Amino acid sequence: MQVELLEIRQHMAQFPPFEQLSDDLLDELAGQVEVGYFQAETDIYRHGDAVEYLHYIRSGAIDLYRRNGDLYNRLSEGDIFGQFDLLRDRRVRFPARAIEDTLIYFIPLAAFQHLCEADDNFADFVEVERPRLESTVDQQRKGHEMLVTRVRKLASRAPVMVESDATVQEAAQRMGEHSASSVLVLAAPQTPDDSHVFTHEDGQLRRMVGILTDHDLRNRVLAEGRPASTTVGELIDERPITIQSDESVYEAMLRMLRNNIHHLPVLYRRRPVGVLHLSDIVRYETNSSLYLVDNIFRQPNVEGLAAMKSDVRAAFVRMVNEDDNSQMVSSSLSSIGRAFTRRLLELAEEELGPPPVPYCFMALGSMARNEQSIVTDQDNALVLDDSFDPEQHDAYFLTLAQRVSDGLAACGYSYCKGDVMATNSRWRQPLHVWQQYFRDWIDDPSPERLLHSSIFFDLDSVYGDEAFVESLQDLVAGRASQRPRFLAAMARNALNRTPPLGFFRTFVMEKDGEQNNTINLKRRGTAPLIDLIRVHALACGSRAQNSFDRLEDINKTRLLAGHSGERIRYALEFIAMVRIRHQVIDIQEEREPDNNIEPENVSDNERHNLKDAFQVLSNAQKFLKFRYPMPSQKR
Repeated sequence: MQVELLEIRQHMAQFPPFEQLSDDLLDELAGQVEVGYFQAETDIYRHGDAVEYLHYIRSGAIDLYRRNGDLYNRLSEGDIFGQFDLLRDRRVRFPARAIEDTLIYFIPLAAFQHLCEADDNFADFVEVERPRLESTVDQQRKGHEMLVTRVRKLASRAPVMVESDATVQEAAQRMGEHSASSVLVLAAPQTPDDSHVFTHEDGQLRRMVGILTDHDLRNRVLAEGRPASTTVGELIDERPITIQSDESVYEAMLRMLRNNIHHLPVLYRRRPVGVLHLSDIVRYETNSSLYLVDNIFRQPNVEGLAAMKSDVRAAFVRMVNEDDNSQMVSSSLSSIGRAFTRRLLELAEEELGPPPVPYCFMALGSMARNEQSIVTDQDNALVLDDSFDPEQHDAYFLTLAQRVSDGLAACGYSYCKGDVMATNSRWRQPLHVWQQYFRDWIDDPSPERLLHSSIFFDLDSVYGDEAFVESLQDLVAGRASQRPRFLAAMARNALNRTPPLGFFRTFVMEKDGEQNNTINLKRRGTAPLIDLIRVHALACGSRAQNSFDRLEDINKTRLLAGHSGERIRYALEFIAMVRIRHQVIDIQEEREPDNNIEPENVSDNERHNLKDAFQVLSNAQKFLKFRYPMPSQKR
């Protein structure tokens, strides 16, 4: 291949959607590319021009405009444009103009159509209803659903084995000694060249002829009245169903379901190395959060709980590395955070005695939304029964709140910098006071007044009398949607944090090698998305707390046009996943995880998709300002 064509091929192979093309398709494509150069401030094409090429930016940058002259998008190295026009009527919809000296690769229409027919990933990427961001998020989800994890990760415990002439009593004793629900049954090989023969640890040749489970002991021995001297060989079905240790968990699950079995012997070639139980897969699919939660409630003191911090981080790393989506990761971490809180409350009550009046410990912010990450602080409050008397009862609840707050800090949940904790007397009040708080916020709002109280509109019960918090949720859902001034004030606050579209533009074009910039993906990405989703949810009277659940409620209304809700969902999922993946990098490189990403750790694919996600956020914020204007004051 000529040097020029090789350079074209190698550059395009770095960027989506060309990065997934086969070598043959890339070689073929490079030979058809035409090259064009445009000086800064010159038009590439105008509205209504005929389009015969897909455009690929080799270097430089361009702006796309709407018909009215408003900026539609800014593209740079590795981006493509013109695909939607090729798929429609081959007429320019968004005029393009070079904003600096720009080199363009022109891909002819015939080559574009061939790629769409030859490669499904390419077609999905460029097809008008499947934008790049959505395709990426869905591919990540599919990757998880296929469960590419190997069986050997789950079946790490050596199997219990007995000879076929052992009695069922001996087999049951072995199972009891090892707390096992099954034993593998071995026998001497029938012929020396038996394909199922392996060398046992005692040096003798053996073959596995079956498996005996606790279910068999119950149904085929006890239920049928067989004597304890019955040999294991009389009960088993030879040639058991097995699986190789390097096969996927997904395949193991299918094999169990197809054959209606709960135990699956795991082999390394012919040697038994473990037994996989259906419950192992169930527990695995909960990402170990159930194990952690169960262990949390077994801890006798705060010291035991604090010692579990490393377990939580290990579970977080594993979930992300196994391609769980952000909803699964954040939901699991929220469940763990709730378990810590509940256990701390139980321990406090054991020491302090029963509470003098009923109460509910209320979670706020990310825990209430079931959206916690590994980097989080504590936001909580106490809702007390209306019989609460500060002079008689507050000493108890202050001590209770202090025990929980200090305990959470010891477990890795830092104190709230804004002092939104139950240790603050303002946030430790009877129900009627809380109801008045919300009425004041909703009925007499201002952006300034709501600036530090938006967090209270994500609220959920953690422990105690849940009816207290449910009544507050009902009050908010029924009242907020009827207050345009409140929604307008909340919308203004939701616009305080804007997406960093310029950050990635600067990074792409930086020539001096200085890459010291970072971006906080929570403050500039997930948080503003969550803020605007909250406003729409309040406007439609949704009682949901989780952002994705809120979007489902919003999409049932006419608040958002077209597919805007779906685009917001994809943007939130992708930014959240990039955030937690970079937190895993921090942990694995023994740095304290945070919400920042550095340019050198952002792949080309991530950069392009992040830019798309930030563009979704920018468009959604523009609509929010339009949708909830501040009503004029009547004099």
